[in-house]
Amino acid sequence: MAKTETKATSLERHGLTDEQLRQMFRNMLMQRQLDNRGFQLNRQGKVPFALGSEGHEALQAGAAMAFHRGKDILAPYYRDLGLALGIGLTPYEILLSLFARAADHNGGRQFPNHYSSKAAGLMSFSSILAAHIPHAVGAAYAIKYRKETERAVLVTCGDGTTSEGEWHESMNFAAIHKLPLVMLVENNEWAISTPLDKQMAQPEIWKRAAGYGMPGKRFNGFDPIATYGAVNEALERARSGGGPTLLEGTCYRYLAHSTDDNDMTYRTKEEVTEHRKDDPVPQFERSLLDARVMSIADVDAMKKDVLRETNDATDRAEAMPYPAASDLYTHLYEGAWQPWQ
Repeated sequence: MAKTETKATSLERHGLTDEQLRQMFRNMLMQRQLDNRGFQLNRQGKVPFALGSEGHEALQAGAAMAFHRGKDILAPYYRDLGLALGIGLTPYEILLSLFARAADHNGGRQFPNHYSSKAAGLMSFSSILAAHIPHAVGAAYAIKYRKETERAVLVTCGDGTTSEGEWHESMNFAAIHKLPLVMLVENNEWAISTPLDKQMAQPEIWKRAAGYGMPGKRFNGFDPIATYGAVNEALERARSGGGPTLLEGTCYRYLAHSTDDNDMTYRTKEEVTEHRKDDPVPQFERSLLDARVMSIADVDAMKKDVLRETNDATDRAEAMPYPAASDLYTHLYEGAWQPWQ
């Protein structure tokens, strides 16, 4: 008897094509591969520090798909590897940052994961929590002041950042002036070692939007398509003059805060293992297979290609020279490079 073929499941696409869905999945795979590579290089003593975004892959791939390259501005935070990739940075550029090589956009000066690229519309930012958010609001104000249309600022942060004063001041200012800004909070339940219930009495961050007079929405950040739908709607509203939106994407941070952190001092392996059941990467892979957007052979080929590109980017970046000592004060002081002149 002939084997009956199972029917393909349907996806709520929010207008996304098969190719866009595949692009989001590749972004997620690349995030996972580069995360692992960063931690490996640190353990080998080749890079001093690395941050991980495992658990954020779907949220960042979906949000990046809603970003309009060449028009929008991204003001990210230090865990936004997937957003940086999704708006145009290459794995090679990511590895240049990790290795702190001279060819890096920041000249090898910044912390790893502190990306910037004028060409990609990627703002430079600080490690200080919330310090980049007033800058993002300023960029949104400039867009409105210049009467530029079809542009918006996407600014991101973790749940811990929403406890900072700059975050509240920025949300208030953006709402008063109806700025073209989308505030995307990536709620992974941990502000380094502080759990959500120890940092805020109202754990649903999106509800704060009402207090500022702007729309707010919470969505499942483990679902890249749901993420795209929420972020795209908010960005379209901002671009058309509708003002700011506060979005909260729920996810989970699977790795330690950084390579310098031992997360087993404040949570258990059992807790992390339980959350791994919701891992967005294999979940989305199953969704694409079930919907016949990809075949098993397609997935295997993509994974091999991602590993090949990561290996190539690692070798190329590691072979590049460090910044020269004579460049120490470049782009810091006007005129002579000596700070005392």
